[in-house]
Amino acid sequence: MEFGTLELLSTVENIFLGVKALPVAYQPDAYHLLRHNCNNFSNELAQFLCGNSIPQHILDLPTEVLSTPFGQSLQPLLNSLSASSSQGGIPVLPLDLDGGRRSVNRAPSPGAVALERAIEDARRDSLKLEERRNTILEKVEKLEKKKAKKQLQQERQSSSSTSASEKKMADASEANTAREGSEEENSKAPREPPIVFKDLIDIRKEYESLAECIAKVGQDDDHQSMAELKQYVIDDEGSWALGDNFLLFIAKWLNDDKPCNDRLRVQLLTVLASAALKDDVILILHQDRRDHVLMNYAHNIDRLPMSEQEALALFMCNLFENGSSSEWLLYISEWTAPHTTLPLSNIRVTTKVAVTALLSDNPLLQDRGSAIIYNLAIKEVFDDVATELAMAILQFFSTEHGEEHIFRCMKGLLRFAYIAHSEVPALIKMIGPDPTQFKGKNVSSN
Repeated sequence: MEFGTLELLSTVENIFLGVKALPVAYQPDAYHLLRHNCNNFSNELAQFLCGNSIPQHILDLPTEVLSTPFGQSLQPLLNSLSASSSQGGIPVLPLDLDGGRRSVNRAPSPGAVALERAIEDARRDSLKLEERRNTILEKVEKLEKKKAKKQLQQERQSSSSTSASEKKMADASEANTAREGSEEENSKAPREPPIVFKDLIDIRKEYESLAECIAKVGQDDDHQSMAELKQYVIDDEGSWALGDNFLLFIAKWLNDDKPCNDRLRVQLLTVLASAALKDDVILILHQDRRDHVLMNYAHNIDRLPMSEQEALALFMCNLFENGSSSEWLLYISEWTAPHTTLPLSNIRVTTKVAVTALLSDNPLLQDRGSAIIYNLAIKEVFDDVATELAMAILQFFSTEHGEEHIFRCMKGLLRFAYIAHSEVPALIKMIGPDPTQFKGKNVSSN
């Protein structure tokens, strides 16, 4: 703590009285505002009483002040003030009989008044700058809020004034542009065909089963969504046939975890697996960018009944049919799922579905899991994803499997070893498998 000279002398004078006389070095005429001031006196007093010095940055304060442009401009004034103090002396107030101080009327020097005014002006300017800065920040924040509100109003007005077909056509144009860019990028190198299940689904039969379930428990808006779904998957009229509430329809039934509706969810996922083969399914996926209905549901694959796990794996596997929808599965943008604080992304969920399905005891789910692993292997994934998938494959190889599944996983393992060229080979060397394990099996590839 810094003390003024008068206050410090008042505090410690009684210590010096009867102990030693006031040092000559600290008589009033020896005072200098910058080089020999109260801080130097405090330092010597602290050494005398405590054996320790006051903080060095206190002693260096005058030097730091004078090193600034503001301090240099005040240096002549400070020098004159110090000279005035040394000539006139700093009065030490005499003691009363009761130990108190008698007031002494002393007019402030012109230098002190000028210094005080300069400091006050500087403080006032600093406050004005701070107020101006806060005002500007408030204006910027208000403009940003106003801009966001205006944009939201424009989007709502556009949504209400634009017909459904025009809106779908605009979305289709945007998706086509993205798809063309993806296809142009893929055309630079031959694209290996993914493993999908085109002939596994009788779409008319599956749709009729779903319609039968909805007829028992659905509302009017559900029947409207089913009519739109029929136009899309059976009449092949394009994704423009699906209304703005179609994703709400999907979310409603996927999140309805009543056991009596297990069959309904399986049928819905199976119909969606057929829709996943269409080249404009990306329009439906893009509508799910805000709520992440599909991916939040898929993230809970290990908690779903086995029949739902099979249908979900089928849906995600068929999404690899087209470049745009397969790229959607690899998105790295993060969000926070309900009832958890862990960040999720499409690629993390896709990886979890692939690993859960591959390591399942269910042969059908293993078949679809190995297909997803293969499809991920022919895409571009990051090192951490490649390492996680490689560990799942090595665990999968610890038991006997058919040649087709071994081929898919071996192809994936080779690709992941190229991507994570440090981690995956080390895992293979440490964990296995033994190459003789595959002796006599047709698992070679180009």
